[in-house]
Amino acid sequence: MKRLAIYCGSATPGDPRYLELARGVGRTLAERGIGVVYGGGRLGLMGAIADSALQAGGEVIGVIPQALVNAEVAHRGLTELHVVETMHERKQRFTDLADGFVTIPGGTGTMDELWEALSWAQLGYHADPVGLLNAFGYYDPLIAFWERMAEVGFLRPQHRGLLIVDATLGGLIDRMTAHQPLAAPITRMKAADL
Repeated sequence: MKRLAIYCGSATPGDPRYLELARGVGRTLAERGIGVVYGGGRLGLMGAIADSALQAGGEVIGVIPQALVNAEVAHRGLTELHVVETMHERKQRFTDLADGFVTIPGGTGTMDELWEALSWAQLGYHADPVGLLNAFGYYDPLIAFWERMAEVGFLRPQHRGLLIVDATLGGLIDRMTAHQPLAAPITRMKAADL
């Protein structure tokens, strides 16, 4: 993997572990020679990832809508900053630039990005691994919900493995590197298979 799209919060939680986690993610990816593609912001976990990756000599590409540039939250010291018009364009650019997706703790925007990456993988719009860094058990309820969708039948058995989960970044990267794309995503299925 040459680059990973990192989905995370633009907020800074009161618990300092989350900021330290973000700094560790940026630093570790740079040390492994993996570029960061992220939301282009200078605040919160976003800024922490970007700054730590840059300080470690890594490539950091930001993708940010013009409205957020106008709000003065863009990080101006990146390797590249792509300014787009819409959030949809932003997510498409993430997919175009990255070889996989890693979600660390965040809020509603982070969830939107994660679910779209999973949905697009299920549909065959991309074949890249989708990872969830479950640091501090933050995503335990989401993982339980993913399993519940499968139990009820809203998530097909062949799609259950699309969400790659680990509590450590090293373990997550290893699992994502071993990822095998779906043999038959929904876009290549026949109606009888659905």
